[in-house]
Amino acid sequence: MKQILQSLKTGETEVADIPCPQCKAGHVLIETQRSLISAGTERMLVSFGKSSWLSKAKQQPDKVKQVLAKLKTDGILPTLEAVNNKLSKSIPMGYSNVGRVIAVGSDVREFNVGDRVLSNGAHAEMVCVPQNLCAHIPATVSDDEAVFGVVGAIALQGVRLTQPEMGETIAVFGLGLLGLLVVQLLRANGCRVVGIDFDKSKLALAKQFGAETIDLTMHPDPVKLALEFSHGRGIDAVLVTASSKSNDLMHQAAQMSRQRGRIILVGVVGLELSRDDFYKKELTFQVSCSYGPGRYDKAYEEGGADYPIGFVRWTEQRNFEAVLDLMADKRLNIAPLISAHFPIDTAVFAYECLTDSNSALLGLVIDYPRDETGKKQSFVVRSDDLPIVYSSEQQVIVGFIGAGNYASRTLIPAFKKAGAVLHSIVSSGGVSARQVAKQFNIKNSATNVNAVMEDSAINTIVIATQHDSHADLICQALNHGKRVYVEKPLAIFSDELERVKNTYNSLAQQRKSPFLMIGFNRRFSPLIEKMHEVLSATPESKVLLMTVNAGAIPSDHWTQDLKVGGGRIVGEACHMIDLLRFLACSPIVDINVSAVGQVSGKSVQNDQVVVVLHFKDGSLGTIHYLSNGHRAVPKERLEVYCGGRVFNLDNFKTLRAYGVTNCKNMHLFRQDKGQYACVQKTVDAILSGSASPISFDDMVEVTQATFDIMNIISS
Repeated sequence: MKQILQSLKTGETEVADIPCPQCKAGHVLIETQRSLISAGTERMLVSFGKSSWLSKAKQQPDKVKQVLAKLKTDGILPTLEAVNNKLSKSIPMGYSNVGRVIAVGSDVREFNVGDRVLSNGAHAEMVCVPQNLCAHIPATVSDDEAVFGVVGAIALQGVRLTQPEMGETIAVFGLGLLGLLVVQLLRANGCRVVGIDFDKSKLALAKQFGAETIDLTMHPDPVKLALEFSHGRGIDAVLVTASSKSNDLMHQAAQMSRQRGRIILVGVVGLELSRDDFYKKELTFQVSCSYGPGRYDKAYEEGGADYPIGFVRWTEQRNFEAVLDLMADKRLNIAPLISAHFPIDTAVFAYECLTDSNSALLGLVIDYPRDETGKKQSFVVRSDDLPIVYSSEQQVIVGFIGAGNYASRTLIPAFKKAGAVLHSIVSSGGVSARQVAKQFNIKNSATNVNAVMEDSAINTIVIATQHDSHADLICQALNHGKRVYVEKPLAIFSDELERVKNTYNSLAQQRKSPFLMIGFNRRFSPLIEKMHEVLSATPESKVLLMTVNAGAIPSDHWTQDLKVGGGRIVGEACHMIDLLRFLACSPIVDINVSAVGQVSGKSVQNDQVVVVLHFKDGSLGTIHYLSNGHRAVPKERLEVYCGGRVFNLDNFKTLRAYGVTNCKNMHLFRQDKGQYACVQKTVDAILSGSASPISFDDMVEVTQATFDIMNIISS
């Protein structure tokens, strides 16, 4: 299928071939008929992409702080790689889509195949959208009208926050697409409206919709005319829908407001506010959040949980429906807002028009031809100009499942460096798979895991997906006779771990030689291997002390969701448990855990813990896993005490040895947590027919230890 993408690095737009997304639970799969380019919003995104690195930095000061913090702890090269990887991505464009439902996922209640729907889907021939971000289109509303519904919901949410009353005087700063929709909505509420802009064609449209207007080319300071419009009392409310870096708009909005007036920001403007402007009049200022209640709430948008109508009358979805009803009642006049139609194949030209300093453009509608052949629904895209070359029969031929940051930044480069053949890559939405395939010259990108499971050419599956899918994918791949490398963890629940064990042991009993490797990479760091070489020759018990300055992760991040990520102990601290198990050279026999106590308002209680591991040989390992530290402090530090010797490891860059005659201090040019060595040893083991570099029993033991820790915390 075709989809519009924009490069974050260059701002260039392309129409790319992307595999069709899979229909997920709680989602609907839609064949697009129209999508809308909103001139203001998307011009701003393209402008950001085309700006220089310095300009990008100025626009994102919070991101700059994160980069500087990473520089201090990780060094120049890892930081530059991370920034380049981020900017090398292309983002899907578009957020207002009309089409017909061709598939519904489980738990979908209100939509059926064949329904004509509005959604916030991207500019793509096929989109998979959560059910709460879709709305049925009335029969009397055309596709050309309905495609303005999502932008209309943004305008409607701004109007709702204004709380307009019949007869009030309201000013609208900025008469772009949003501003002109706001004018019509306010007029439908019985308000007197004055529209303010530079563009004469937009001012003329505002007049057509029933507003008075102020032309800023003739009246640079609109305050006096606005006060006259309000009969000298001051404007009751000001809606700012403009896009500008200037702070003057907010100053003028405050100046023209009456005592205790309201100012609502829907657009993007300079926000260096004057306290005096707001203090003397006790003005109310509020920023409108997109489509309305539910926006950025994962439980609502992704989970399908609705807000009770008795308590939250207007949600995102209900705002969609309200706008469509206004269109059906002919209260919104959409036809004058359509500047041009473009077929999807010519979308690049549409974006060139958008950035060609033509401020008169409003809504650009993308048209999509009907799919008579079914090609749009293909779950695999093949690059015919990238033939897969096999140099010998004995090769590691890899299919990757998952195309996120870790896969693209670390795993795929590591397998490529190790000499593996990169055959295919799968991601749920398709965009990331296509981008990574292009970046690493991978022939096939797909959205269906069967594309790699059932391909006889692929002998190795690499799993780098969200944690809740690991166990199932491991079992599928092993049963298909594939070698498996899974980025930790093996599983996030005990029953999943049992399923992996049963699958592995059953195949082993059938003499099918299952190969399973997990990404516990830290034991393969060159500094750790040197430490292990010394410690394994020492009969005395060891005391291992590890401090992990893990950093805070928002409670709504998927890794914190126990049903998806398993929590940070299962999903990340497993690395540290495996590392101490490896250095102790002895099985874990007991675990003690102390966690930070219940704190009011703290929704996550399992990422500030002290874990004590007791090993069979009498060794002790302590892990301080902490999320309440500061980013300026390196993430991981390890001390080992054994037989008059001390090792001190600082963030996998520096190893200091005390009392050790056969080990000198070591300092690496860059941090090395063993990711590349872990993959290289995996590839070597597959090629030689050897066992996995980490035994299956060790993987299970460490995974079970994380479950035991979580059980202790929750008990």
